[in-house]
Amino acid sequence: MFFFRFFIISLFVFNVLSNNQKDKTIFISPLKIPVLLSSNFGELRIDHFHSGLDLKTQGVTGKEVVAAASGYIYRISVSPGGFGKALYIRHTSGYSTVYGHLERFSPRIEEYVKNRQYEEKSFLITLFPSKDKFPVNQGEIIAYSGNSGSSGGPHLHYEIRKSENETPVNPLLFEFGNVDNIKPVIEKLVIYPINHHSFINDQNTIKKLDVSGKNGNYFISSENEIRISGLTGFGIKSFDLMGNSNNRCAVYSIELKIDSIALFKYIMDGFSFNESRFVNSHIDYEMFQKEKTYIERVFVLPNDKLSVYQDVENRGIFNFNDNKSHHIEIIVKDINNNKSVLSFRVKAQTPRSHNTTAGLNNSFRVMPYNRSNHFETKDISISIPSGALYDTLSFSYKKISGTIEMLSDLHYVHNRFTPVHKAYKLSIKPRIIPTGKESKMLIIQLGDDQKKNPVNSTWSDGYLTANVLSFGKFYVGIDNTAPVISPNGLVQGANLTAKKEIKIKITDDLSGIKSYEPSIDGKWALFEYDQKNNLLVYQFDEKRITRGIKHNLSLKVTDNKDNINFYNCDFTW
Repeated sequence: MFFFRFFIISLFVFNVLSNNQKDKTIFISPLKIPVLLSSNFGELRIDHFHSGLDLKTQGVTGKEVVAAASGYIYRISVSPGGFGKALYIRHTSGYSTVYGHLERFSPRIEEYVKNRQYEEKSFLITLFPSKDKFPVNQGEIIAYSGNSGSSGGPHLHYEIRKSENETPVNPLLFEFGNVDNIKPVIEKLVIYPINHHSFINDQNTIKKLDVSGKNGNYFISSENEIRISGLTGFGIKSFDLMGNSNNRCAVYSIELKIDSIALFKYIMDGFSFNESRFVNSHIDYEMFQKEKTYIERVFVLPNDKLSVYQDVENRGIFNFNDNKSHHIEIIVKDINNNKSVLSFRVKAQTPRSHNTTAGLNNSFRVMPYNRSNHFETKDISISIPSGALYDTLSFSYKKISGTIEMLSDLHYVHNRFTPVHKAYKLSIKPRIIPTGKESKMLIIQLGDDQKKNPVNSTWSDGYLTANVLSFGKFYVGIDNTAPVISPNGLVQGANLTAKKEIKIKITDDLSGIKSYEPSIDGKWALFEYDQKNNLLVYQFDEKRITRGIKHNLSLKVTDNKDNINFYNCDFTW
């Protein structure tokens, strides 16, 4: 099944693009300004690969966004997170394009969306216009760039997808004005002992080495002799610079050769959204959590099912056991075929007898990655489904007494350095159950910085239960506190005649905002929710309220534990 999936994606990308050269030019740039990337396709992120290009908009919002090819708009979405305001266009070529984090749509689309928001009384909305509702021509202005949704700054998120199944493909497989002749940079080599019988320079621990070199030629200093015995894998830290942009982008391909024999290859042509979370197994997840450094494995964990791998032998793992010297090459390329090579030698050693049980904690429980696993004590239950782990896990657990604000002990469920691919079921029994407050209790994940992260939880049979996507520290807490509404100077009787908008800040101290219900003069009003800044923004609209008279604003805000706050005031506009 793995090879069949890869074959299908490869067939699509290479047959469509390689066999018909004109297809490379079917799209133009979605911006009228020079093409500069802040991040590229396949960029490494925790929990997902980046599914498109982030195009710089000169540090501002409001740049014209045009249709990259003719077609029709088949989807429009507005959300406080994610892509924020986004447009989706279907093309006759069999591809679709996506434009995210927009500030606003072109006037005819903007009016259509606003009318539907008022009809549905919801800022958050997803629309699927008919095929003939919004036909667009290549180069036609469809929107203006912005910073909406989960964007970290002004830019345009741009994707190309296969229309048939919404599979994102690398937009740089197409030509739209970007120029790049810069070779990737390789900064670090990481060597991984695969089991307790593997040793690197006589140590059964990961070894990190700085890389020397430049201009495509990289090596390990002769001062760093590498002696290995047993099964071993490699990893690298690398990046690519593209054209005139100084942003560090992801490399396009990585290949491992040992004694000129290829053992591993990774090519980022495309991937499906349902496999994107496998990025957590492709990278060294623990090293990122500890050092904020992305190391890409040049071998495959047992339950890593990414389709971007090819020509993989023995998962990219090599057994150094013959007392010979081996030549290792790790070849990194960008999509324009600019190439860098890291070359070094390894002295293989015959495995010697070692005490492989030294330092092992007998309290660990072995959890195989290829079956479901369960752990339970009198006040906690953990059920991990098959396929949730990327490799067999030596699972650990402990608990300590909770603080006075905690309604349970503090449970250490393994550690936050090990990723999970699927949610597991976590149930915690509180030691204190406030009378009549069961519905206000929730599981809280406690970060190392003591930040409280709420987990969507349900109360049943004396336990709080949640489906959780990470290991870490958990306890049962309670949320009795209503959200806070900060009207930013909007006081009773305020004169807003000279204003263009109303801004109100809404925050919640624990479970998070579930909903908000605004109205002006008793009618629902469109307050856009800027989630990352906790702001509600209303643009005065003469089509819907009368200028020059007194109005009444009413706002109800509810958190995820149904604590409610209200705000009401009169104003003149």
